[in-house]
Amino acid sequence: MNVVLGVSGGIAAYKACELLRRFSESGHDVRVVPTASALHFVGEATWSALSGNPVSTEVWESVHEVPHVRIGQHADLLVIAPATADLLAKAAHGLADDLLTNTLLTARCPVVFAPAMHTEMWEHPATRENVATLRRRGAIVIEPAVGRLTGVDTGKGRFPDPEAIFELCQRVLTRGADAGHTDLAGRHVVVSAGGTREPLDPVRFLGNLSSGRQGYALASVAAARGARVTLVAAHTELPDPAGVDLVRVGTAAEMREAVLAAAADADAVVMAAAVADFRPAEYAAVKIKKVEGAEPAPVALVRNADILAEISRGRPVPGQVIVGFAAETDNALVNGRAKLARKGCDLLVVNEVGGGRAFGSADNEAVILADDGSETPVPFGPKAALADLLWDRVAARLA
Repeated sequence: MNVVLGVSGGIAAYKACELLRRFSESGHDVRVVPTASALHFVGEATWSALSGNPVSTEVWESVHEVPHVRIGQHADLLVIAPATADLLAKAAHGLADDLLTNTLLTARCPVVFAPAMHTEMWEHPATRENVATLRRRGAIVIEPAVGRLTGVDTGKGRFPDPEAIFELCQRVLTRGADAGHTDLAGRHVVVSAGGTREPLDPVRFLGNLSSGRQGYALASVAAARGARVTLVAAHTELPDPAGVDLVRVGTAAEMREAVLAAAADADAVVMAAAVADFRPAEYAAVKIKKVEGAEPAPVALVRNADILAEISRGRPVPGQVIVGFAAETDNALVNGRAKLARKGCDLLVVNEVGGGRAFGSADNEAVILADDGSETPVPFGPKAALADLLWDRVAARLA
């Protein structure tokens, strides 16, 4: 595949070297197009050596090859990493004063922006409007990470992990320019993931075996398809996916609060998290001690709120698509149909768990049940494949 890596003038430009290496080592032919200011951070020789291709910054170089048109025309993917506030503004308004911005206007392939800037710049109304404009046009603008910025500052605006950006770009390339790669562009989707924990005392809790892998796959695939993604994640050890707003929670009550807040303007909500049905009726402020020769006192439980049913019955957005998950150990389809009707959601993903299946695994097998009575079997395979098929169903309903 022909990949154009555009690099704008931010300190995170040096991290784009790692992204370039991953593209090159995966067999892609990469052409680096830095802005003039980007060369203040990483020199032309570095980009040329790592890509194996000549590097140009000006439309006046190799004029006979018409680079300001040809580079974009021949690209299968254009990724801007890092994308500064200035570059996002130029792209949103169609300005073309150098080779990179000209390439953006001529490219007809998927375009991915990986922003990196200070928090104040990312949150400025002008930047937010520019990002919204680009997303409406079908560009994929991934959310920056939260962490250490230039100097002593910390906040949202950090360049996402290059490996995560690469994985997102690989998904975009896999779908291709003619496969509805941005059918979720301009949409806000909420995904829950992981397993909640209900504390019993300062060191013990009631929990489950959910790893969060399926929810993270759903979030990553949605981002690759152009959506603005809010990922509400309970306990998981997975690395942060690129391109999503990550909200960390612990208990079912915290999950409910975060999901309801995010769902207020969401086009779709996918509840893939394993939310505890019950919690201890009482929390012990100190560790419960073992008494020699005595049996422990019974643990009384109370019900947690049913987040899926609550959202399904009181949708804050007209036409909002709600998806639930059902992990079953027996009579999966019968139990799944009953749950679909009981919860009132649009789609329900049913999968059998236990015996090494689903929880903690990189693969999954399921059936997507719909409120119209249809069933879509999902054969055993990577959880990202299930995510793609599920988003196909959601995108069709949104359309």
